[in-house]
Amino acid sequence: MIFAKQKQINVSNHHTPADEHHSHHAQPLPVNRAFITGIALNFLFVIIEAIAGLFIHSLSLLADAGHNLADVAALALSLLAFRLAKAKPTEEYTYGYSKTTILVALFNAVVLLVSIGAIGYEAIVKFSNPEPLPGKTIAMVAAIGMIINGTTALFFFREKEKDLNIKSAYLHLLSDAIVSFGIVIGGIIIYYTNYFWIDAALSISIALVILFNTWNLLKQSLRLSLDAVPANITIENVKQAAEKINGVKNIHHIHLWAISTTRNALTAHIVVENNRTLNDIEIIKQKVKDALEHLNIQHATLEVEPDQENCETEKC
Repeated sequence: MIFAKQKQINVSNHHTPADEHHSHHAQPLPVNRAFITGIALNFLFVIIEAIAGLFIHSLSLLADAGHNLADVAALALSLLAFRLAKAKPTEEYTYGYSKTTILVALFNAVVLLVSIGAIGYEAIVKFSNPEPLPGKTIAMVAAIGMIINGTTALFFFREKEKDLNIKSAYLHLLSDAIVSFGIVIGGIIIYYTNYFWIDAALSISIALVILFNTWNLLKQSLRLSLDAVPANITIENVKQAAEKINGVKNIHHIHLWAISTTRNALTAHIVVENNRTLNDIEIIKQKVKDALEHLNIQHATLEVEPDQENCETEKC
């Protein structure tokens, strides 16, 4: 018997670390260009919108400018996280800096929540004392923002489900486009009706749109920061995939967490039939790895146990 004494066998992807980085960061160059273009265009619009808002005393434009500035910072941080994630692992940071992609997504969500509070407060104050506003100017400035944000959001559309930071950028820009569209409508209404309180009402609407789009991002990034099981993967799915493999009797002590917004890791014990040779076990391990990769688990560490031994929680 090969299990004269129990041994721990560690297994990871058959890829080398360099291969892992290459496959993970096959995030195409267009994504990097999308971030850089989005940052440049949105920062330019922030300047235009802030100047216009200050000049005509429009809270909705100023609120949207502040929101857009937060989005520029969010895009810059997301780009920085992508760059840091490419750094090679070290003896101190054995996974490299991949986790920064999760922390940046969490930070972006928190910043947006803070901006909601500031916008809401200013809108309530403005309701009590609405000022005359040039609706036509508001509509024209907002229309520029709608075009810029809508266009840059499209840059991230195809990749948005592949990475939480890309999804974050997409949601930021899409919500900005929607908000700008609302401000365009509001500006037109102000121009024809002189209902100046609409400016404050639009600010509250902006805050609600941001909250709606941010809440899910906050939950996902917070869960991943706490090493929760990543979305779209369950422990039950892992068990079913592993135990379908011939020779695997059981898989338990499963720990599953996110290394980054695109890569996941797992540790577990697998019970293998005790009549298996060392070569059989290596084949079984490879099949388990392949099954886990189909579940979007790229890095696995497995401890192999013989069938005749019962693994109690305290002793494993």
